[in-house]
Amino acid sequence: MQNFIKRLIESNKEFILKEVIEIKGLMHLLMKPQNTGQEWTKEEKIKIKSHLKNISKVVPAVVIFLIPGGSLFLPFLAEVLDRRKDRRT
Repeated sequence: MQNFIKRLIESNKEFILKEVIEIKGLMHLLMKPQNTGQEWTKEEKIKIKSHLKNISKVVPAVVIFLIPGGSLFLPFLAEVLDRRKDRRT
């Protein structure tokens, strides 16, 4: 399942990234665990899901994060969208 989710995100990465960048503060919020080592709070997860709900209207692959338990896959989204990783390799 994890590999499926990663492939789904990677195949839609450009579209998802474009939409995430257009929402002020969302990229920063998504990268919080990677940048600070702190987990998302319940309120932050709600905010992220709200933004992803709007993005899912443009990029249907994002719907996976809105299903029950979908927030468990948010770290995969952050990992795939991390633009610094591209610069390091």
